[in-house]
Amino acid sequence: MRIVVLCGGLYPERDVSIASGRQIAQSLIERGHQVLLMDLFFGYPEAYTDLHAVFDGSLERVPSSLRAAAPDLEAVRAKRPGEEEGLIGPKVFELCRAAEIVFLALHGEDGENGKLQAAFDLAGIRYTGTGAFGSALAMHKGVSRVLFERVGIRVPPGQLVGRGEALGEVSYPCVVKPASGGSSVATTIVEGAEGLDGALTEVFRVDDEALVETFIPGREFSVGVLDGAALPVIEICPKSGFFSYENKYQPGMTEEICPATLSETEAVCMQRAALKAHKTLHLAVYSRTDFIQTEGGELYCLETNTLPGMTPMSLLPMEARAAGLDFGDLCERIIAVSMRKYQK
Repeated sequence: MRIVVLCGGLYPERDVSIASGRQIAQSLIERGHQVLLMDLFFGYPEAYTDLHAVFDGSLERVPSSLRAAAPDLEAVRAKRPGEEEGLIGPKVFELCRAAEIVFLALHGEDGENGKLQAAFDLAGIRYTGTGAFGSALAMHKGVSRVLFERVGIRVPPGQLVGRGEALGEVSYPCVVKPASGGSSVATTIVEGAEGLDGALTEVFRVDDEALVETFIPGREFSVGVLDGAALPVIEICPKSGFFSYENKYQPGMTEEICPATLSETEAVCMQRAALKAHKTLHLAVYSRTDFIQTEGGELYCLETNTLPGMTPMSLLPMEARAAGLDFGDLCERIIAVSMRKYQK
């Protein structure tokens, strides 16, 4: 197949997205596909006459750099040549339309909030994963937590606050995070009132709304859903602190156990909750839902991701491997299931 793997963008999670994209592209190349790895923000600025030569499998066009902190986006913006406006680079739509399918390796903001999916739908471009509506529901944690509560999925007590709005009463410790975002960017555990303003300031650097939730101590788990079935449960054990951006993407910072050490009843309960979250948010193809289990056995849902990470250290590939799917099998399965959306 002729496939565009779309990654990057001008978002805090661009480094993670590029790492995912390179891993996906390499795997698809090894399986004989014609692949173009392309950065959403930089696009394909070079001229070309031979379309087949564009899908040449080169990974060097999109350099990888997965650092301990989110990238400096202004420095990234300054690297794009010319004075082209907007967040989408040259020839992105042109080349995505020329592909048989676009594998979305984007994380956060316009890659996951449904805007790009809607634009692709209007342009007749096929892509992997959930459509525009489900993406928008899942991306906004304030919306998704309301939907979860309505169907009986427990979420931590919390409140949504916009820039310049007054907060209601806060219980400490609490977790302060962007309402729309991922990879724990600008997420802080606040122990007392003296740390709240600073945590909100960090959120408002990247988002217009913050979610302030009661901190729930316990074991952290994640459950992937692929083609309507739940994958094995994985437990996430950071060696220090919580599952922060650094702990997620720097080698040796976190231990992952899959299948998780749980009773069969507990594992099935989490898998059913992940499937329920997936269905409630109108998701398709695949997703990953994160949970906290308290010492007393209570289960809280933290969020659902529509485009889970696909880096060498990402959770969904580990879960798939435990279910007997290697990374290449997982990528091809995602493509095959996504293509069903376009069969008439």
